[in-house]
Amino acid sequence: MRDGYGRRIEYLRISVTDKCNLRCLYCMPHDIRSLPMKEILTYEEIAAIAETAASLGITRIKITGGEPLVRRDVCRLIGMLKKIPGIKQVTLTTNGVLLKEHLEGLMAVGIDGINISIDTADPKRYERITGSDTLGAVLEGLTEALRYHIPVRVNAVSLDPAFFAETEAEHDPLKEAAALIELARERPIDVRFIELMPIGAGKSFPGIPHDVLIPLLLKRFPALARDEKKHGNGPAVYYRMPGYQGSIGFISAVHGMFCDSCNRIRLTAQGYLKSCLCYDTGIDLKEILRSSLPEPEKNRALAAGMEKAILCKPKAHSFAKQENISEKHAMSAIGG
Repeated sequence: MRDGYGRRIEYLRISVTDKCNLRCLYCMPHDIRSLPMKEILTYEEIAAIAETAASLGITRIKITGGEPLVRRDVCRLIGMLKKIPGIKQVTLTTNGVLLKEHLEGLMAVGIDGINISIDTADPKRYERITGSDTLGAVLEGLTEALRYHIPVRVNAVSLDPAFFAETEAEHDPLKEAAALIELARERPIDVRFIELMPIGAGKSFPGIPHDVLIPLLLKRFPALARDEKKHGNGPAVYYRMPGYQGSIGFISAVHGMFCDSCNRIRLTAQGYLKSCLCYDTGIDLKEILRSSLPEPEKNRALAAGMEKAILCKPKAHSFAKQENISEKHAMSAIGG
């Protein structure tokens, strides 16, 4: 299906929980309260939405959170989604803390790819960002996933190292990025830097804009060359480094302005379908699913609601003008 600006919408991000086992400072600070389970969509409700989405042209699904692996039996949901006619790909975004113990289950249901969030390769900084000394477990999960031959990407939010620096030498924004890039030297993974988006706590957290970071990296690593190969569903711009197995990507949400090619919609754990991360506009699909309408009417109402949300998808976000951002929830509550 195409939206009102002619963009083909074929990618659905589904948040299965607003809960997380980490407390990243820019995403889910300690004072955020999680929703009761009765307000969260059941797996059967999620599958019903995905079936309708597939009938409207959605072919790819990303499972997100919160942290999706903290929700019990999430592999069962992935298996349900993989069986829906028209769905060609189901992938997962995780912080990686619980990944190693879930890999057999994920493989059994046919997971198509895994994104692992690692904002720093420094254990002390990782603990300060996340509130947890679990970087070692995350890296073990990454290594194990590669043994299963699962396509893996690392997502790193571009944070300002000055926030963590204890000495002037540690202010170097490229030291952190270079350490993360090293993950791609001996591993066939994409390391992707994501510009910090002004949503929730991210509005006041210090990040490095990509119109600053990318030129600095290209100057530090002049051998980086554009990689035109398609790397997935998203808007990342990729580069290759000679001798490295993996690629380096940049998702410049604020300064890269890729809205004209946006192909996605987002479903929150509460069942609210968002057509743009920046705004609170959308439609409450849970209200339709839990209504007293007869099943055929409910299905028609679900499809009509999703069509309306897609057709009303905004032309562009307004991250550069924070006063225009209407989304007030934390990133963990809307699926990122």
